[in-house]
Amino acid sequence: MRWEEVALRLALALLIGGTIGAERERGDRPAGFRTHTMVCVGSALVFLTSEFIFDKYHHLVNLDPTRLPAQVISGIGFLGAGTIIHYGSSVRGLTSAATLWVVACLGLAIGAGFYLGALATWIAVYIILIFLKKIELSFFHDRGSTKISLEISNTPEIIGRVTDAMGALNVRIREIKIVPGDGQWAVVDFLVEMPRHIDKKVLMTQLAEIDGVQLD
Repeated sequence: MRWEEVALRLALALLIGGTIGAERERGDRPAGFRTHTMVCVGSALVFLTSEFIFDKYHHLVNLDPTRLPAQVISGIGFLGAGTIIHYGSSVRGLTSAATLWVVACLGLAIGAGFYLGALATWIAVYIILIFLKKIELSFFHDRGSTKISLEISNTPEIIGRVTDAMGALNVRIREIKIVPGDGQWAVVDFLVEMPRHIDKKVLMTQLAEIDGVQLD
């Protein structure tokens, strides 16, 4: 394979992985720009390496050119699992885990030279992440969802106490957004789904009783 083709495939993997990662980074997700870029470029390199080994040694020994790429699909699960975070009764990071798996598949497709499939999937992923997110927010998140803003002491265990308190009341956390403050305090916005038997005032009163929590 000519070096121009190798450079093209790696550059395309960098572009596609980087753009998907940038969208995740803007949303302050567990896996962002650099993570998605590295996964996509690394996956492309794995397929290129597999193709190189096959071309060089297939006349000496029986080789399967898909053996190395198959390990990427199974191995990416460990990285994706690291992006999934439990907040009380809610789970965050599933979409980031899915996008990591998709960019790994995109990297393999690019490394194999399957440009049409990679580009079409790239467009489909962007539609899912941007346009379908707006539909999801309009038709699903607004149903019974409530926004809660708290000033929380800038210590790691405080958020855990807040999410545990919400989980004990069967309050489902849909999104968490942290806005850094003056160093000692941070504003944390929660998008939650309230059970019918719990009033927002009751929830806020209980959260205010936690040391290091103030109502915004």
